[in-house]
Amino acid sequence: MRLAVLISLLLLCIFSLTYGQTPDVFRLEYMLMPRNDSGAKLARFKVVANIPLKVKDSSLFVVGGEYNRLAYDLQRKDITLGQEGLNYFHIVDLNLAYVHHYSKNWRFIGVLTPRLSSTLTNPLENGDFLVNVTVGAFRDRQDISKPTRLVMGLAYNSAIALHIPLPFLYFEKRFHPNWTYVVGVPKTGLKRHFKNGHIIQTEFILDGYFVNLQNDTALADASFASSISSSAAVITLGYSYNITKEMSFYAFAGHTVFQSGVLRDIDRNDIFTLNDDPSFYFRTGFRIGL
Repeated sequence: MRLAVLISLLLLCIFSLTYGQTPDVFRLEYMLMPRNDSGAKLARFKVVANIPLKVKDSSLFVVGGEYNRLAYDLQRKDITLGQEGLNYFHIVDLNLAYVHHYSKNWRFIGVLTPRLSSTLTNPLENGDFLVNVTVGAFRDRQDISKPTRLVMGLAYNSAIALHIPLPFLYFEKRFHPNWTYVVGVPKTGLKRHFKNGHIIQTEFILDGYFVNLQNDTALADASFASSISSSAAVITLGYSYNITKEMSFYAFAGHTVFQSGVLRDIDRNDIFTLNDDPSFYFRTGFRIGL
């Protein structure tokens, strides 16, 4: 349970850390985890659009949204499980962020993310809605011989049982003209820069989701599942091509170090494990940043 809480927090930091690496003005992405020994297959389609609006002193107000559609396919003969509402999940975020220009190198960040996370098999209900809040500081030093980026702060996620803000930290450094390392969550990795915008990189990333089940799923022991969650740690090797400084294509392939897909009861206790076997992982997309 502690691990699930930690993973949920780290996934919340994705949006905040995006602002540390330059915001996505637009992103289109497809992810696939092929069927594994648990009989589980997962595909995700993601689209992100944000509009940055300049305010006084070079500060930014950012408004936008993100939509994730997850197609989940479970084929197992060893369990009896009602499949209604377990095929397609929808996660819709409204992104409201303010980036305050404090000094030449420092920015303060505040992000409010109302979220709809549901199977959408019925009319909307209270359990479909969550709120995430992140506050932090961002230091960007690109005018030195070894440029660095640092993001740190606190994140609150209403989906997890521990209802207190928890800290996060992210650090990136170009320690050589051709090499950059990243240490933090949800990503740690190493980049090799080539000429003309080509980059090869390794990543250790965290991925996952939490979705409300509008139709409670009955289990063989007569218990009922009210939500589904999945957490995974993945090692990948990828390639990206920067068409311009702001625009790039990318593709990654890898394998999970661990993953856990579970059904939860109304109190968000784990009551049934759907998927706990390793899987291959593929992700590709196109993005435009600032």
